[in-house]
Amino acid sequence: MNNYETVFILTPVLSDAQMKEAVEKIKNVLTSQKAEIVNEENWGLRKLAYPISKKTTGFYQLIEFKAEPTVVDVLETQFRRDERVLRFLTFRQDKFAAEYAIKRRNLKIVPPPEPTRREHHKIVKDVLPIEEIEVDIELDTENKEV
Repeated sequence: MNNYETVFILTPVLSDAQMKEAVEKIKNVLTSQKAEIVNEENWGLRKLAYPISKKTTGFYQLIEFKAEPTVVDVLETQFRRDERVLRFLTFRQDKFAAEYAIKRRNLKIVPPPEPTRREHHKIVKDVLPIEEIEVDIELDTENKEV
């Protein structure tokens, strides 16, 4: 079995349910061919480098899987038949790409959520209490020209 990675772009006119249905259909093709899905990533709606079928955006999806070489032909045939798929690319990972993919999967860092306005105000208030701030203002009234 070889390690494969496929990235495909779905048309942006799909609803979330239709997009998930299209991805499930592709995953079902893989599992019916006895492929093992290793990783799946939804990259979301992104701008295309150039218009495809008069569309400037598309839903990007990545699937990593282990399968026999004959599975790729079946998968690409399904991509060509599905009108919701704008573009696709499937390639076999060499040992270095497979190691990198494992590292990338293990290093997924989820950024903390942005604080709300009230939480931000509380954080600032806790860090700089108003009572402890000393204001040292010297008024220079002698050198003022009126």
